[in-house]
Amino acid sequence: MLDIKYIKENPDEVIARLKKKGKDAEEEIRRIVELDSARRALIAETESLKAEQNRESKLVPQYKKEGRDMKAIFAKMKEMGETVKANDEKLKGIETELTSLMLGIPNLPDEDLLAGGKENNQPLRYFGEPHTFDFEPKNHVDLCTDLGLIDYKRGTKLSGSGFWIYRGMGARLEWALLNYFVDTHLGNGYELVLVPHMLGYECGLTAGQFPKFRDEVYWLETAEDERRRFMLPTAETALVSLHRDEILTEEDLPRKYISYTPCFRREAGSYRADERGMVRGHQFNKVEMVQYTLPEKSDEAFEELVSHAENLVKGLGFHFRTVKLAAEDCSASMARTYDIEIQIPSMQGYKEVSSVSNARDYQARRGMMRVKRADGRMEYVHTLNGSGLATSRILPALVEQNQNADGSVTVPEVLRKYVGCDVIKKI
Repeated sequence: MLDIKYIKENPDEVIARLKKKGKDAEEEIRRIVELDSARRALIAETESLKAEQNRESKLVPQYKKEGRDMKAIFAKMKEMGETVKANDEKLKGIETELTSLMLGIPNLPDEDLLAGGKENNQPLRYFGEPHTFDFEPKNHVDLCTDLGLIDYKRGTKLSGSGFWIYRGMGARLEWALLNYFVDTHLGNGYELVLVPHMLGYECGLTAGQFPKFRDEVYWLETAEDERRRFMLPTAETALVSLHRDEILTEEDLPRKYISYTPCFRREAGSYRADERGMVRGHQFNKVEMVQYTLPEKSDEAFEELVSHAENLVKGLGFHFRTVKLAAEDCSASMARTYDIEIQIPSMQGYKEVSSVSNARDYQARRGMMRVKRADGRMEYVHTLNGSGLATSRILPALVEQNQNADGSVTVPEVLRKYVGCDVIKKI
């Protein structure tokens, strides 16, 4: 949620920056300013009436002694009471509309981001060289099938399209990746948190995914007397609510968390024809990084998260690039995002395996997450997140880039202690 004070003081700037994100919010911003003005005026009027009511109530005994016309006085007090009641109802309506509008406004993109969408994304740096072969390489679907790593057919039988089953060495390779990610993050000072996979509505609201994107998650059907829950689309949705409605101290920050979870997405049905196998699915595994920081440490924390994600990819020996997203390609909650993209040779292009984002104080305002400064001042914390990493594109890239002419796959050195072998061969 944006700072309403900033909106009122800089409405034209807010409108212009949101346009960079593809959001024409002029009508909403003007209405927000109008509603806030009306809200303040109504509160002032109501408080004044309540104060007058209290004064009159205290003076009733004196008026009686003076022999005043109490009928007229009580009529006046009744009228004031009815006005206060009407104002309270009007205020409730204004605040409901204002809250709804505020929750629907996206985060402001950082000023240095280019306007527009994917066409204006900027590659910042490249690592390594694209992989080449001196034989006809296979795609990851055939490799995983031939080596018995992934069972696509039975995954579809169990749950439909967009699902798969890891088997044998495929399951061990998947688990090896997750262990490598978690061990590396622990070495970088992150706390491992295992969160619920079913979350309440407030988590989606705080993360900025709700109310606009509430239909893009899987909701659980529950009895009417139970709180409705949804399956988490990413551990970020849970981790950024860990300190919801809390006040932290400067000494508490930064807080650095990681969590391993499966992620559940409804988007898989829209994938392109070339995104076969496990590149896009309804369920995939991911280790997520989240930081809570002081505002002045926010940019430093962002660069740290980017470097952590990059180093994981470097450790696997991949060629990759780091891309600064244009404003419209950033998600609604984020002020800036860098994607780390690797090559899956059969797809002849780059695929995102980590997205690192800074929400600034947008999520903290929605979740009332604040820090009390040493001098007593209260401020909203900044929240950041990054994939560290998602496996559903790492594993296809791994088997394609490390395949050998005989159809085997060489295991990256950092994974061998987890997998228990150097090469995966067809049995």
